[in-house]
Amino acid sequence: MPFEELKKEIESGVIFWGLEHEGRLSGVMGIQDRGEVALIRHAYVRTPDQHLGIGTTLLKQLESLTEKPILIGTWAAAFWAISFYEKNGYTRVSEEEKNCLLRKYWSIPERQVETSVVLASETWNKSQSHQCQKRQKRSRENQ
Repeated sequence: MPFEELKKEIESGVIFWGLEHEGRLSGVMGIQDRGEVALIRHAYVRTPDQHLGIGTTLLKQLESLTEKPILIGTWAAAFWAISFYEKNGYTRVSEEEKNCLLRKYWSIPERQVETSVVLASETWNKSQSHQCQKRQKRSRENQ
């Protein structure tokens, strides 16, 4: 990630955590508070350090920082990332819910909305928070 992009992400409230392995930074992952939810952002593990539990350790650390439901957005073609999050208890939301959530909590281009998925924590799936479109519709009706 270029420095200016990193700076912008930090200014928007993303808090990054890193994990060292054998004396070097091997993985980073960010968390961003978005009011009623937290987002996991920018998860990276160096290729030679993958499958050592670094991503899982970082994810568990970030999960411990919030009691809020957690949402994760990633590219639909990133099967390895989707598999990682599913192995850690996250489930994909419906296409309709995904579109609503990406527009509500992320600032991304429409093309990225079309080519992404959202995975949700068990906390999200147990809560009533996942009625994104119903809340947005009520909000528009009350304006």
